[in-house]
Amino acid sequence: MRHAISVLLENEVGALTRVTGMFSSRGYNIDSLNVAATDNPMISRVTIVVSGSDEVIAKLNTQLAKLVDVVNIHDMTIGDHFERELAIIKLKLDDGNLPAAKALAKKYDAEVLDDSLLSYTLQLTGRVAEIDNFISDAAEVGELSAVARSGSVAVSKGEVTLSSFDRHYRLSG
Repeated sequence: MRHAISVLLENEVGALTRVTGMFSSRGYNIDSLNVAATDNPMISRVTIVVSGSDEVIAKLNTQLAKLVDVVNIHDMTIGDHFERELAIIKLKLDDGNLPAAKALAKKYDAEVLDDSLLSYTLQLTGRVAEIDNFISDAAEVGELSAVARSGSVAVSKGEVTLSSFDRHYRLSG
């Protein structure tokens, strides 16, 4: 099963390396990794997407919670959440493909960043499956010359926030 795990992490040298190293030392590949600043300059928010059984991911989360730099952790797949990704793709088009590229942008409500035939560039924010479909459809319209994906970001639905998660659920470890 696919798990999107959000982590509040102290913004210290080597903290991210310790987090990612914990996954690799246990033989788990990270499918997606996104790191960004929070409103507190001392804390970063890390979103990690990894695949594994619920039991194995629960053990990984327990080990992750034990890392000294980890302030808080929440496996978003435990409850309802919003998860999105940003993709920017660049297509090389033939003269006859421009109408199809415009139709692709309209179909997905993607923003056209550059409308040159040699670098027709589109931006889309959406669910991971929608991004996958968008890129697949784009490859049929023109030659994919660049694909940049942000990786998943996620927040819980409702009142629970990552910083309040520990008041609702006790972390083991």
